[in-house]
Amino acid sequence: MSIVQNIVAKLQRHPKRIVFPEGGEARVIQAARQFVALRMGVPVLLGNRVQIKDTAQRLDISLQGIRVLDPERSDEMEGFVSKLAEMKRDTGMSEAGARAALRDPNCFAAMMLLDAQAEALVSGTTMPIAGVLRPLLQYIPMQENVLTASSMTIIDFDEKKVGIGGSLFFADCGVIPEPTAEQLCDIALTTANVAHHLTGELPRVAMLSFASHNESGHPSVSRMRHAAELARVKALSLGIVMEIDGELQVDSALDLLSAEQKRITSEVAGRANVLIFPDLNSGNIGYKLVHILAGAYAYGQVITGLSRPAVAVSRGASAHDILGAAAIVGCQAIDRRLLYGTP
Repeated sequence: MSIVQNIVAKLQRHPKRIVFPEGGEARVIQAARQFVALRMGVPVLLGNRVQIKDTAQRLDISLQGIRVLDPERSDEMEGFVSKLAEMKRDTGMSEAGARAALRDPNCFAAMMLLDAQAEALVSGTTMPIAGVLRPLLQYIPMQENVLTASSMTIIDFDEKKVGIGGSLFFADCGVIPEPTAEQLCDIALTTANVAHHLTGELPRVAMLSFASHNESGHPSVSRMRHAAELARVKALSLGIVMEIDGELQVDSALDLLSAEQKRITSEVAGRANVLIFPDLNSGNIGYKLVHILAGAYAYGQVITGLSRPAVAVSRGASAHDILGAAAIVGCQAIDRRLLYGTP
């Protein structure tokens, strides 16, 4: 069973409100319809009400069970204007400036997230990830003990026996071009936390490199080795349950035989389910290669490190991709005690 199928069952028991800033986009409306049909919660489509209704009618899609909200005409606007102006007082933002900012649906959606009027956010079908990230980073606080916001892509295979039930968690694939060891440490911990929350399984984190457990002094190799050490210590101090190893080549991380031949023995080697890449080039290229050449599903970029769940999908995302991404961030919003009965 795919990770999304498992998550759907969890959301059916604990439905959530998901806000979609690009509510007039046909693929978003199609995904919202399926979200309702699967009884996962309430989608909130932001945009011009007439345009959204016209698009839905053209697609022969019912909007029943879907909330349609025009930010400029909403009852929430005035409250958000006051709250945003207060939040940004130190930057000199006036109420007029706050009102202008909130005309951007992504800004309005981020305020809905902050104000608990939605539990998760899905955007990105019409813009680069930077346009999705900007208001999130400006308005949404970081998680406690986390200094780095990054992103994660879930690669989901139908049949291949890798990772957790055929799912692998790749990071960072969309945010930080050249992360430091300290940033890589945060990336590893936040990605592992999401993997654990979504699946209930033990995260086995591989810090990837072009070398495996050797004495190379190359800066890239040393950085991954140092990041693994930092993450191991920080996970222990915070009580985060995970295994981590690095530096590891990707074959040593995913294939037991390769790991054995290279005499690498650990709880991660050959069994990894979370892959942390040394930089954005390798992470982005890596997940797209697997997605295209292996025909695996790719869900992301799930933004990690923030205190509210959000995802920036690809501009080429299908309605199926958007639905999967919405399910993932919706599941993130479910209290862990409700999912597994444990803290």
